[in-house]
Amino acid sequence: MDYQTHEHDVVVIGAGGAGLRAAIEASAAGVSVGLVCKSLLGKAHTVMAEGGIAAALANVDNRDNWKVHFADTMRGGQYVNNWRMAELHAREAPDRVRELEKWGAVFDRTPDGKILQRNFGGHKYPRLAHVGDRTGLELIRTLQDHGIHRGISVYMERTVIRLLKTGERVSGALAYDRERGRWTVFRAKAVVLATGGIGKAYKITSNSWEYTGDGHTLAYDAGAELIDMEFVQFHPTGMVWPPSVRGILVTEGVRGEGGVLRNNTGNRFMFGDIPDNYRPQTAKDEEEGFRYVLGDKEANRPPELLTRDHVARCIVREVRERRGSPHGGVFLELQTFAEWYGKRAKKFDAAEHWKKKLPSMYHQFKELGGLDITKEPMEVGPTTHYMMGGVRVDADTQMSRVPGLFACGECAAGINGANRLGGNSLSDLLVLGKRAGEFAAKYAREQNSAGTVPAEQVDSAAKWALAPFDRDASENPFKVQQDLQDMMQDLVGIVRKEDEMLRALDGLEKLRARAAKVQVTGNREYNPGWHTAMDLHNLLTVSEAVTRAAILRKESRGAQFRDDYPKKDNAKFGKVNSIIAKGADGTMQIRLEQIPPMPDELKDAIRAEANGVLPDELK
Repeated sequence: MDYQTHEHDVVVIGAGGAGLRAAIEASAAGVSVGLVCKSLLGKAHTVMAEGGIAAALANVDNRDNWKVHFADTMRGGQYVNNWRMAELHAREAPDRVRELEKWGAVFDRTPDGKILQRNFGGHKYPRLAHVGDRTGLELIRTLQDHGIHRGISVYMERTVIRLLKTGERVSGALAYDRERGRWTVFRAKAVVLATGGIGKAYKITSNSWEYTGDGHTLAYDAGAELIDMEFVQFHPTGMVWPPSVRGILVTEGVRGEGGVLRNNTGNRFMFGDIPDNYRPQTAKDEEEGFRYVLGDKEANRPPELLTRDHVARCIVREVRERRGSPHGGVFLELQTFAEWYGKRAKKFDAAEHWKKKLPSMYHQFKELGGLDITKEPMEVGPTTHYMMGGVRVDADTQMSRVPGLFACGECAAGINGANRLGGNSLSDLLVLGKRAGEFAAKYAREQNSAGTVPAEQVDSAAKWALAPFDRDASENPFKVQQDLQDMMQDLVGIVRKEDEMLRALDGLEKLRARAAKVQVTGNREYNPGWHTAMDLHNLLTVSEAVTRAAILRKESRGAQFRDDYPKKDNAKFGKVNSIIAKGADGTMQIRLEQIPPMPDELKDAIRAEANGVLPDELK
């Protein structure tokens, strides 16, 4: 088989924020770095991140510090997080944000010139450093501009289909060129996965076409473990109408700037469902919530800024009980806050205020949906947004159990536990992306060579990938993917039941059989049918992992809501993670594993933010 070969000390697969940050750090350590993009450089899904970067800079409220951020993250994750990851993240996030500023990022500013921070769900204090509602775009631009001078080799429009191994360690990867269909072998002493999430396994998602579970599956097939795969985050506010913007994310920043949720009776329903552990920090009435939005340190946050998993379930409840909007969501509106504030401010132009605070939201929905959010309510509902589960890695080094294989960003797991707080993803990819690049470079320097190219692995993978061209079959890859998305949305979505998930497992077996019979026509140049045929393996693998883990966890916790087990069961599941690995016979194996005890210093940080009471999961 003909293929190009490129050799680097470290190969980073994925060029979003995590991949770029890892590549920059590895290059700074003096090793040769290759960066592989599934699409074009600068088009990664990170550019769609709108709200901000969570870091305890304490610029807006000087009571904030890393311990409060850590406690918020653990509480949001229902205490099944990897506490060491959460600690490192909270400690190091401020330095990573200041570093980004040093490299040229232009953040919004306070009146005295500091980085401005906004309110977000689950965060006790204003914590999100932001650039309007275009923070992800600024982050990517800054990292690209900083990294371009480091001699990093960039390979665009290449999709990796197999990790290559020499013995037990990773020694490279096989990719195809999406433009010409040619093969590329990357030899490497270390590989970093930074491929994002799994959103395209679901029908309604805020994720781009690239999010097909590539890194999760590459690692799983190479022998790494997956963790917390039951926890799929459904962002509570994706657009449900008009059709031209269906699934597109409405940033949490809309609620952080005063947006409120209402059902079809006009009721602000979130005030009626506040969890006990958040009640002391939640506003008692509308007046207090709006004062919090304006920065009143004596006020508590509005209930719309509760954690994403809870807000999403409340919206689903309103729709199920026939109190939803005409198109299956609820209403999110800015007009109530504008009216309230307009009565108190000497000069307040609501339209100009929102255009300045939320420029992308305003222009996006005006141009694509004909909706003026400064005057009209939005119809919103949950959309598949983020994958808390992923590759199990060491907290300090980000290396998996496969020597030489590292992972960071959304395709790695541990920091978020059962639910991610908004803004933590961007600080996560900066903190742990840096660590992945740092320790991948260190590992690479300790190796004598990248190892030989395992020709039999390359030939086997290429033969598998090309098989759809040679089949005399009638299965269409797009139809198989559509049926998978419909099934996962209906049976393994926000609200789950055992009988439905068992049906999903049966359905996955049938879909896997159909995927083995898909036929592709035409040639290999820019052939989307062929690309989808290969993506099906990844989508089916992560869908099975989500389903099996969700069945095993017989409780409701964070993003996992079991209608047949609606309560948390701390005795059985409060101190365990689900772990998935590929068995010797090729089948998916799953087990529960105890979470290591948390150090007393970190317990004290949590106790201090919980009125002196330690949560049951940590006792």
